[in-house]
Amino acid sequence: MARKPPDTYIHSHLRGLRHSATVAISEHSHALIAEGRRIYRLGLGQSPFPVPAPVVEALRAHAAEKEYLPVRGLYELRRAIAHYTERKAGIDRTAEDVLVGPGAKPLAFLLQLVFRGDVIVPTPAWTSYAAQARVIGRPVRWLHTRPEDHFMITPEALAAALSEESTRPRLVHLSYPNNPTGATLKIDQLKALAAVAREHDALVLSDEIYAELHHKGKHVSIARYYPEGTIISTGLSKWCGAGGWRLGAFVFPERLRGLLDSMSAVASETFTGTSAPIQYAAVRAFEGGEVMERYLVNARRICSALGRWCARKLRGAGVECPQPIGAFYLFADFGPLRERLAERGIHSARDLSARLLSDVGVATLPGSDFGRPDAELTCRLAYVDFDGTKALEAVDVIPQEQPLDHTFLKRHCRPVVSAIEAIAGWIEAP
Repeated sequence: MARKPPDTYIHSHLRGLRHSATVAISEHSHALIAEGRRIYRLGLGQSPFPVPAPVVEALRAHAAEKEYLPVRGLYELRRAIAHYTERKAGIDRTAEDVLVGPGAKPLAFLLQLVFRGDVIVPTPAWTSYAAQARVIGRPVRWLHTRPEDHFMITPEALAAALSEESTRPRLVHLSYPNNPTGATLKIDQLKALAAVAREHDALVLSDEIYAELHHKGKHVSIARYYPEGTIISTGLSKWCGAGGWRLGAFVFPERLRGLLDSMSAVASETFTGTSAPIQYAAVRAFEGGEVMERYLVNARRICSALGRWCARKLRGAGVECPQPIGAFYLFADFGPLRERLAERGIHSARDLSARLLSDVGVATLPGSDFGRPDAELTCRLAYVDFDGTKALEAVDVIPQEQPLDHTFLKRHCRPVVSAIEAIAGWIEAP
């Protein structure tokens, strides 16, 4: 009997599905480094900073915890996250409103799985939103943003999208500070977006995983203005430097308890629960305190200074690159250099990222991985390739009112500085 082709066993809509772009570029970078190449790792958005010492101590103290914890998460942790949400977002939440999972990404997937409706995703957007929809077999409505709006969604664009006739519920993804742009939404924009979402009874998944890395420490949640329809996504990976720990949480309004219950039921049949020692340690992280605040203030200072320098350097080389307001990303538009790049055989975002890697050794991700047109010469740079532990130690003795200058960045963030200088030199080369 003839054997069936391998694709026979795979759902048609999943054939050709690639690894997550962020994961793939990280693995590819490490493989090139193992071959002896000098690679600047600006692809994967992994925090360069260490897990804060009090949180590490809490993990050490609970390393022997081995029991299965409730599917929804350790009660003490859910209570700590609810209190954290009250402090930061200014809305009342309880432990019963929180669902804990092994990372915010699995929770986002579960939400798409149980949600009966249409998903609206502004671009550029984190790579997994659309990929998860494809896995489930759900169409995504892309909402393209404009450079002049710093690639952030506007109330007018959202209103136009939600005004289209539909009998199905709508879920809008918001990410701010944004991955991949480092931009964020201002209070007047949040109020206007909240009003539009409320008018059309659309739900909002507010991805605030980078909230604590707003460079001025002034993040504001849309949940403050639309508490009844906003689900807040948070976790330890970015602001707590614990990406590999895999812990995320969704905070729901009471009226959406049915969604939480359904996600919890699916979780019980899939990942069952989140690592017990990690959950106990996470309680300490979400409790905050003076040590945690000092850690965050110093991390913000470094991200802010480095982001400003990188954007300014790229702009000086002719690249359109808005200054980031949060997180540790730059979204660079090489469109003004299109003719010069075309002479080198570069006609798309994928061409651009491939040549930056081969010619300069700088790993980036093309804008097309974030939902932008491939003909648009954009790419994301994660300025995280430096020793965050040493940088935090160095900044801790510098008065907070003293700016971090180029000397500091060159000494303590050298790989990133070198990468940006290499890109600028590559652009200017004949």
